Amino acid sequence: MSLNIAASPDTRDRLNAYIKLGKLGFYDYYLSAFIVWAALPGSQLWDGTTFAVLLLYIAGYVGVVAATVALDDVTGIRDGSDAHNYSPETGALRDLTRKPLLSGALTVRQAELFGWGAMVWGAILWSMVFVIAPETSLWVGLLMAAVLISNVQYSYGMKISYNFGQELILVTPGLAILVPYVLLTGEATGLVILETVLFGLWSLLVSIYSNMNDVEGDRLAGRRNLATLTSPSAYRKIIVGAHLLELIAVAVAIGVGAVPLWFVALMVPLWVMRVSQARAGVGQGNLLQARMLGIKLHRWGVPALLLANVLALHV
Repeated sequence: MSLNIAASPDTRDRLNAYIKLGKLGFYDYYLSAFIVWAALPGSQLWDGTTFAVLLLYIAGYVGVVAATVALDDVTGIRDGSDAHNYSPETGALRDLTRKPLLSGALTVRQAELFGWGAMVWGAILWSMVFVIAPETSLWVGLLMAAVLISNVQYSYGMKISYNFGQELILVTPGLAILVPYVLLTGEATGLVILETVLFGLWSLLVSIYSNMNDVEGDRLAGRRNLATLTSPSAYRKIIVGAHLLELIAVAVAIGVGAVPLWFVALMVPLWVMRVSQARAGVGQGNLLQARMLGIKLHRWGVPALLLANVLALHV
């Protein structure tokens, strides 16, 4: 007699729904670990503690992000904003199956339990990181706690994203570079600070296009962010300003001697594509196309920063 231990179709479907609920296929933020590793002094590159800190931090961050997006979906289904924003007209670029609460694959109660479980997972692993890290200080611990709490409260509980704080939370992925680096080295170099800023801006340059696309549904739900509180023309100017911040950050870093002038050469290919992103979103109104370009640029920016770290520190 053979024993069939393969998962049933229902189990596989449920697991797939939870994967989509937690956006576990969206790995962009977790690529920060490679940037941090390449920025470390040579003596720490192959140290066991380094790998333990980075692995635990990223594994915990997966929980933080999963909790954030799952509870965001809970709020989105309750206030009707997701049903409005994921209308059939946008199906070509926004797959309805990415929202298992809308598709009926999961219940609100299941999503809530998943979200709170993911938060506990993140809190436990980040606590372990703080215990084993070679360099710890109170401000880093408080910063980690603030990221955890504010992200989970993004659209749930305090609903920070509904009360003027959305854009502030959207740049916190950049801290996935700063925090583990400081935990490992006890300092923050100019290069790491610049990369923290860029990584956060790249995240924002995805989300601001989503916000503009979702503005009608967000207004109906009572969300107060830059998109809902400004006119379309004013928000387009804000988007252009966000694009310019990337250039300004690099210029300031070069001006204060934080990075060498050759850093610009690594950024130029990305900036050329940024023009295409801005043209698609701001100029032509193809907001979801601009969002997809932003995701690609976020991913393409990672090898650029890796190369910058190698050239600056290990060549």
